[in-house]
Amino acid sequence: MEYTVNALSRLAGVSKRTLRYYDEIGLLHPKRKSSNGYRIYGEEEVEKLQQILFYRHLEMPLEEILRIMDDPEFDTQKALENHRQQLAAKKAQLDLLLETIDKTLASKRGEMEMTDKEKFEGFKQEAIEKNEKQYGKEIREKYGRDTIEKSNQKLAGLNQEDYQMMQDLAEQILTALKKAMQTNDPTNEESLQLAHLHKEWLSYSWPTYSKEAHRGLAQMYVDDPRFTAYYDEQAGIGAAEFLRKAIFHYTR
Repeated sequence: MEYTVNALSRLAGVSKRTLRYYDEIGLLHPKRKSSNGYRIYGEEEVEKLQQILFYRHLEMPLEEILRIMDDPEFDTQKALENHRQQLAAKKAQLDLLLETIDKTLASKRGEMEMTDKEKFEGFKQEAIEKNEKQYGKEIREKYGRDTIEKSNQKLAGLNQEDYQMMQDLAEQILTALKKAMQTNDPTNEESLQLAHLHKEWLSYSWPTYSKEAHRGLAQMYVDDPRFTAYYDEQAGIGAAEFLRKAIFHYTR
């Protein structure tokens, strides 16, 4: 079956402008154009649009979708299996957050007592899933699947006090980073304290600590533009590089 832009727009629930834009950037070309210049889409294009919308639902940038789907080794079945796994993980996260809300409401009504650990289960899982979504592939390649799974398990098992301490340390690191950057010296006492705070923060999720792994993570902050953008936005341009230098000096 074939579809015009109007028909495919109604079928898929996307705007005609979106379909035209996908054509312009090379993400989804029509099967052909009619004699009067209308875009015509076939079954292959419909399946490809479904894949694109799956990726978009997972909030993947268009540039990344284009790169993946242009890969000659792209496997539609494998992609669908991956979609399902990610959506199942997202569903589990939402279910846990809903469960946390339900328990909180029941506790407020006096129907049950909610432990401190239960109060934060949903939020910790949300943090784990967010990290997995953003950096899961890279950190698994760098540290190995087993290490990352143990790290996630340790983070999920934190009690309320430790979880809050970890969040507080993250804020302290940014404050210390801004202050240390003003000295323009990644080897002084303030920079050493910054790196030590970062080590303490890692201890809440890393199953074991090593100087080599700490340096590797610091290098990733510079090599991966997503990490670089985060630190530079939070503490100022050059923050990721300064933190890397401070950690390298600290672990020397």
